[in-house]
Amino acid sequence: MAIIEDTYCEAFEGLCCQLMVTAQDSEFLNRAANAFTALPSTVFGDAEGGIVRWLTEKETIDGRLGAIVQLWVTGTGKKAIAKFYDQLGRRMRQGILVVPTTAVFDYYPHKSEIKLNMMNNVGHCGDGYEEIIENFERKMISVPIMMGHDFLVEEEISYTKGVMGGNIWLFCDSVMSGIKVGREAVKIIAEIDNVCTTFDVCSAGSKPETNFPEIGPSTNHSYCPSLKGKLSPEEYKVPEGVLSIPEIVFNALDIETIEKTMLTVIEGIIDLEGLIKISTGNYGGKLGKYKIFLRELGLKENYFS
Repeated sequence: MAIIEDTYCEAFEGLCCQLMVTAQDSEFLNRAANAFTALPSTVFGDAEGGIVRWLTEKETIDGRLGAIVQLWVTGTGKKAIAKFYDQLGRRMRQGILVVPTTAVFDYYPHKSEIKLNMMNNVGHCGDGYEEIIENFERKMISVPIMMGHDFLVEEEISYTKGVMGGNIWLFCDSVMSGIKVGREAVKIIAEIDNVCTTFDVCSAGSKPETNFPEIGPSTNHSYCPSLKGKLSPEEYKVPEGVLSIPEIVFNALDIETIEKTMLTVIEGIIDLEGLIKISTGNYGGKLGKYKIFLRELGLKENYFS
């Protein structure tokens, strides 16, 4: 059984929406969902997304295969809202609209009076030939496209504040163990509603400070197993026997879901072979407003070091 470090996860606020994307078959659906959520780039002032879970025909609004996806930006002020609207439009236009047979519905589970009208950033792809229609008991923008069917997107998309940057560090005895344990963690998260992993199994945890600010956050060198012998004993923080430290990063619509995710994942992986230690990333309270202490999640006391 792995031990758990007595520490806390540091998370922060962002803006988010949750959508249902549908398509006629899994090939088109996979392409659209992955294109919309690919390339997390909030560190460059853009957006990041993730897939919450996949849906069967019986679970979707229009009776086709579907996926629940989220999109996020950091910050919550006026500039963040403008950025969010721009990034949502870009990803929807270039990631979903261009994939045949797709449609997009608002799927935010909580009541939200804050909405974005999608006409200016998506609907006008119809070049003035778009129209508002009533379908599936919703107001949809119908955008004519060359494929021969119209692209449908719900006219108004809900958004609000959520919690970004929940994370767990997995200290493993080999690269293969890191892959196996990391994938199991991601699999567990895929069964939890209203949370998404933004990097899947992330191989490159970062740190706030960097020698090369022009490229954004750089590698957290103190936790790179391959730097053993190249760093001073004070800098090198990889425990003995650890050869791989994947990071699992996740965003959720509220702090309660972040806490539930951390608890569920830890309980689900703690006995896996090759996992030596579980920890989490924080930066001394400099990153965000939320501090989630592992000891306060409801884990068994004998799990802790």
